[in-house]
Amino acid sequence: MATPTTPADLLAQALRRSPAAPLVTYYDDAGGERVELSTTTLANWVAKTANLLQEEFDVGPGSRVALALPVHWQTAAVLLAVWSCGATVLDTATEDDGRLDDADVVLAAQDRLPPLEERGVEELLGLSLHPLGMGMTGYAGAARDFALEVRAHGDTFVPWTPPRADGPGLVAGGLELSLGGLVEAAGALAGRLGIIGGDRLLIDVRVAAEAGPVAWLLAPLAAGASMVLVSSADVSGLARRAASEHVTATFGERVAGIRELGDNA
Repeated sequence: MATPTTPADLLAQALRRSPAAPLVTYYDDAGGERVELSTTTLANWVAKTANLLQEEFDVGPGSRVALALPVHWQTAAVLLAVWSCGATVLDTATEDDGRLDDADVVLAAQDRLPPLEERGVEELLGLSLHPLGMGMTGYAGAARDFALEVRAHGDTFVPWTPPRADGPGLVAGGLELSLGGLVEAAGALAGRLGIIGGDRLLIDVRVAAEAGPVAWLLAPLAAGASMVLVSSADVSGLARRAASEHVTATFGERVAGIRELGDNA
């Protein structure tokens, strides 16, 4: 098996390894939501999203795509889609430092659309973050609806220009990494945290947002692990959830009898 050199390779490797197994499971305890995506299902979302970005916005190597999104299963698909196009992610999930003005296209949660429109952002896709991937409701602005747009695009993605490992991949805070650097950083971080192949990781989304996508998405992929993302965690039910989801390690939460990954991400 070839050594992965871009994030798209990490997803392809996971797809070859266990296409039907759960890869990303998302809980929002505030709304009672649970969504589970197998590796194949996530790869399908990635392909559709990458085709949308490439065909509608000409996203490719050299493009800069800003994300104003929380840690979420749809965010995982969007991140991997941008990298599959060979483009750079400008991660503004927890801050807004002006990088949105440098973006070729912005993907934002619905509640962040009004200020972006006031700033004059033109190429804007809004995400409802609905548990079933449905479109936005109660919105009358100019942003295009990601959920409605993405459905029309193909299930197989072929980049017009193949991503290069030395191409820029992520700008987040003071961090700048190439596509290949993302893969290297993910592998190194997985080792430092002690993530191993077959792990099922319960991840608190607040900690994940602070740690960044290398920690919550790429490091598990690099190690051959799967993710259970939990928003607004009901602490009283975490032990039951960990048992039902066959969790082997936690990141940002503590569950008796289950090892806790380091917090130095």
